[in-house]
Amino acid sequence: MSISRIRTLAAATSLAIALGMAPAQAANVFRFAFQGDIKSLDPYSLKESFTIGMHAAVYDALITRDKDLNLAPGLAESWETPEPTRWRFHLRKNVKFHDGSPFTADDVLFSADRVRASGSSFTTNIPSDAKFVKVDDHTVDMVLSKPNPIALYQFSTWYIMSKAWAEKNGAVAPSPVSASAPSYATLHENGTGPFVITEHQPGVRTVFKKFPGYWGKVESNLDEAVFTTISNDATRVAALIGGEVDWIDPVPLQDQQRVNASGTATVMTGPELRTIFLGMDQVRDELKDSSVKGKNPFKDVRVREAMYLAIDEDTIAKRVMRGQATPSALMIAPSLYARSAEFKRPATDAKKAKALLAEAGYPDGFTVPMDCPNDRYVNDEAICQAVVSMLARVGVKVNLNAQPKAKYFAKVLAPNYDTSFYLLGWTPSSQDSHNILYEMVGCRTDPKSSRGGWNLGGYCNTKLDAIADQVEGETDPAKRDQEIMDGFEILQKDWAVIPLHQQALAWGVSKKVTLTQRPDNLLLLYWVSKQP
Repeated sequence: MSISRIRTLAAATSLAIALGMAPAQAANVFRFAFQGDIKSLDPYSLKESFTIGMHAAVYDALITRDKDLNLAPGLAESWETPEPTRWRFHLRKNVKFHDGSPFTADDVLFSADRVRASGSSFTTNIPSDAKFVKVDDHTVDMVLSKPNPIALYQFSTWYIMSKAWAEKNGAVAPSPVSASAPSYATLHENGTGPFVITEHQPGVRTVFKKFPGYWGKVESNLDEAVFTTISNDATRVAALIGGEVDWIDPVPLQDQQRVNASGTATVMTGPELRTIFLGMDQVRDELKDSSVKGKNPFKDVRVREAMYLAIDEDTIAKRVMRGQATPSALMIAPSLYARSAEFKRPATDAKKAKALLAEAGYPDGFTVPMDCPNDRYVNDEAICQAVVSMLARVGVKVNLNAQPKAKYFAKVLAPNYDTSFYLLGWTPSSQDSHNILYEMVGCRTDPKSSRGGWNLGGYCNTKLDAIADQVEGETDPAKRDQEIMDGFEILQKDWAVIPLHQQALAWGVSKKVTLTQRPDNLLLLYWVSKQP
């Protein structure tokens, strides 16, 4: 037997073991694979779509979103506003955590504090001025300092944890992905959701089993779901076509026709709300690991404009993304902002980019490192490689650092913000522009504020912050849309970030499986069913 044949058999055997393909199986098992892993089980650890979807299988939110992304009851069976600055939530009774303990208002108050604590990736999911008050064991008030029409828009990804469990296991504080050592909540869960996690091997596999004590009705007919990380594209596609897994994400663009022709699986496509963009360090006085010493070129608006004009997004969308991307002028999908069409993406202009660099004092360009994930977004590393080539034409030499998302996020996120130039994707969990203006490009100058938590480059414009605050409290839709427009115009004038595109969803799904694909790209196990 040849060495290559032995290696192929060994790889297939390892995959089968990871997928739990043993003779004794649960009655109905859904096996699925993603290019990255589930870094942490702590539901406040990482604001990343795949991870959020996995947490949704075991944790519940007060308010969730339905298949059309409309707000819907969760652990709060109803809510009301007795006055403009007070929201009252009526909690479900007889709800149990997976350890059998009861869910009460104390868990909501605890979770409201924990989600806004240092180390949380979800600090903006609750209004920063919100105070939670226990009315009784099953009633909670949220009191604001001013009216806020979008106060509940991010509640669907704020999952409620058990106060007693967290205190018992030393997990009162959230554990970010950048933590040097995992906390108990990183490796264990105790939610109120429809599934429990019975096995979690980070980077290998995670096993979900139906929770018999779940309070609600579930569409899913699954007894068990087994997640496996398969980083290699070819292996992931082969596992789907061969029936070893029932779902994969993403299906590489070049393999979609083969999947559709397989007879065993199809590619489920659709528009995604996520915007892929590039950011630049605009806060350090000296750009890290650059050929420029003693200053930061990205603090010069002319350099930022040059970077923008040098990148040909139309070519990226057509060639790298094979037409499955929509070039964007904004940091938000057109469906989420009514006046998006009024913004146009500036045309690529390498000649002008060179002139701007020379004017800024860099006639020969400069070198800069670039951080890029290689297992998070569709063709993420290929996009970065294309950007490297395009910038080289205007004299900017980019040293690409592409790595798995676990290492990438640990490097670039708070508290380190260790990046000079980076690629990132973002879906506003509120489905609203305020999330972009506040969380992605807001000034992060106040360590006590959640503003700018995902502003990796440190861009800051106090006029934009003032507009974001107006947008948050504005109840007149026309006025609000104009305020949002004013904010996006400031971003464009400052060349603050470089929006690229909205990528298309491409899930590989077994023909034995039915599920729901929302444009926020969350795989929600409670909507997955499989023919036994």
